[in-house]
Amino acid sequence: MDRVMGKKEGNAWENIHYVKLVSIGSIDPGMPLPEQTREAQEALLNRCLTGYPQGVIIGKDVAVGRYLLGGHELVMEKVTYHVGFSRKPAWEEEKGGKV
Repeated sequence: MDRVMGKKEGNAWENIHYVKLVSIGSIDPGMPLPEQTREAQEALLNRCLTGYPQGVIIGKDVAVGRYLLGGHELVMEKVTYHVGFSRKPAWEEEKGGKV
């Protein structure tokens, strides 16, 4: 949280003008998430946190699904990160928000 509340940036909440939701994982047992899709989700989160403008995680939601399949319990998790930016990233505008 030190990075968010940096001394030279002032109050970080005042600087956040755009929030992007980035989900990683799935809780739908009927559609297992391919490894490629999961890697793309992780790459998007990394881009948000390391690209320009650099975003910061300001919150997260966790969804957990528990299912009984053939006598076995299956637990799936999806985490949605709320990434705050000082402005909307140019790469987000280029793709119309569909990254």
